Amino acid sequence: MNIEQKPPSRPRPLPTRGEARIRRAFLVSLAVIAAAALVAAAAYLLLQPEAPAPVEEAEIALPEVAAAPEQAAAGAAGSQARVATTPPQVQFTDITEEAGIDFVHVNGAYGERLMPETIGSGAAFFDYDRDGDQDLFLVNSREWAGHETRSEPPTQKLYRNDGTGHFEDVTNRSGLDISTYGMGVAVGDVDGDGWEDVYLTTLNGNRLFLNRPAEDSGRRFQDITDAAGVAGRDDAWSSSAAFFDYDRDGDLDLFVVNYVKWSRDIDLEIDFRLTGLGRAYGAPVNFVGTDNVLYRNDGLDADGRVRFSDVSAAAGIRVSDPVTGNPVGKGLGVVPFDYDGDGWEDLIVVNDTVRNFLYRNLGDGRFEETAIFEGVAYDRNGKGTSAMGVDVARFRDDADLGIAVGNFANEMASLFVTTNGGPPFVDEAVLEGLGPASRIPLTFGLMFFDYDLDGREDLLLANGHLEHDIHKVQQSQHYAQPASLFWNCGEACGARFVHLPPQPAAVGDLAQDLVGRGIAYADIDADGDLDVLMTQNGRRPALLRNDQALGHHWLRVELVGRAPNTGAIGARLALTADGVTRYRAIRPTRGYLSQVERPVTFGLGELADPAAVTLRVIWPDGSEQTVKPTVLDTTLTIEQGGDDG
Repeated sequence: MNIEQKPPSRPRPLPTRGEARIRRAFLVSLAVIAAAALVAAAAYLLLQPEAPAPVEEAEIALPEVAAAPEQAAAGAAGSQARVATTPPQVQFTDITEEAGIDFVHVNGAYGERLMPETIGSGAAFFDYDRDGDQDLFLVNSREWAGHETRSEPPTQKLYRNDGTGHFEDVTNRSGLDISTYGMGVAVGDVDGDGWEDVYLTTLNGNRLFLNRPAEDSGRRFQDITDAAGVAGRDDAWSSSAAFFDYDRDGDLDLFVVNYVKWSRDIDLEIDFRLTGLGRAYGAPVNFVGTDNVLYRNDGLDADGRVRFSDVSAAAGIRVSDPVTGNPVGKGLGVVPFDYDGDGWEDLIVVNDTVRNFLYRNLGDGRFEETAIFEGVAYDRNGKGTSAMGVDVARFRDDADLGIAVGNFANEMASLFVTTNGGPPFVDEAVLEGLGPASRIPLTFGLMFFDYDLDGREDLLLANGHLEHDIHKVQQSQHYAQPASLFWNCGEACGARFVHLPPQPAAVGDLAQDLVGRGIAYADIDADGDLDVLMTQNGRRPALLRNDQALGHHWLRVELVGRAPNTGAIGARLALTADGVTRYRAIRPTRGYLSQVERPVTFGLGELADPAAVTLRVIWPDGSEQTVKPTVLDTTLTIEQGGDDG
């Protein structure tokens, strides 16, 4: 292997690759006109009586996408290779039962329509036993006091992957068999021992579990919440959480997102109602906001125990209304990322019905909230959306960052994108093809991932409503809804994202109706492509195996960082293949209440020559390594400062 190592330094931004900006600007006006026509057509159709019979599956065809004029001209002249403009045939297969996943989410609903019943829950893929495959943790809630119906209370669940995509329930011997009103999960090595630990967010007090050796072999999780100082307030409703190194001291700090100030009495007093349904689940606009929490990892004390300090006030992450003095935030999703390229991890926090937060890391222990200034606080109309899920990616294969946000029913998803590699952001959801197709569904989780291994990051939205009977009062809405898959066709199309029809002929079991909430991906069966898990509220999750058979090549990369950040969370990767550079980062916190696997997958399409591939790794401390793989279609393990394997 040819490895070039450079000494630690302040990381520089990843290089920018020029784009056809003139053509894209020209397409803006066309996109707006087309979007307006689509919205008008959709409104017209929604007012019409429902069709007497569904379309037969045999009549369904994948959408044909016209090539851009310059692409067509080049193809006619034979001066460049043909670029695919039609989504590939990829099927997802629901293997939940076959894989041994018997989990059912319990939200405790008994008829009073209490708001927490609608929100959960999350999931995490991570290799808890370090055997090389991705295990699965599923967050559960519980029944309300005085309304128990089960002989045994529901608990969280841990499933061990045997390496083939079949899972064994190991909860009872894991130490994670606790009953609480769980919401989300974050995973990271908090004590630097090389084993990943688990942080669970809940409705009333969070929990931190340390991954320790079990007395009878194997691993067992030990509750160290009180000693570590990360429980939070008993009355805080926490949602998402993320491990990241905000102060670049080498260990993982913890950011916890809190939702609204809630109690059963407050909920019943608001008495939210929908005409035709009676009492309904309350809108967050009727609840007071809360503050998020930043915990600094202070390392191990004299007894070898990890300690955290609440530095929220000093770090400047609290945002208050200048009139009422109440906290502004009603947070549900968070992603750490370096949006300004200065080497310090920033944070995007999306809030429900109020403006989003963008915390810029000043590098001295403090953050500056810049969402309004940088263009991500509000939607394209200057309004706060019911934002829930969020993910970040360089989906254009250049230095421009995209922030995707899942919103409520009848609100388009947001896609905030930088220009020429830097802020401010502009919402380009309509221009890039995401807007109209994302308007009707109610989106919770969403994530970028390369499902067809062509190298470009696609986008998947998990959808599902809050109200079981919503169709009675809104004809376009249903409680269970199919996911929305958008194929990234690159520069070949007028709009980059092409919406695949939610039909079995196009996406297989991804077309099934789900009450979607959390979303995560992992290669569960070691075949190189990314499989998907979507949690459901009050139902079983859906584990969807990716059955693509396109013959595309790939390279998976697993980084092993120096202790204490052994998982190299915050590291950035740039893979150049056949003249095109694509960017990824180690940021397992994605989507909504959930965590994806830590290894990174680069799709390579038809490229089969490893000599045409170069990988650059920028470690969290700023040091760099350049690696030349000798084989493809494998997992490349790279140790910081060492040889890859």
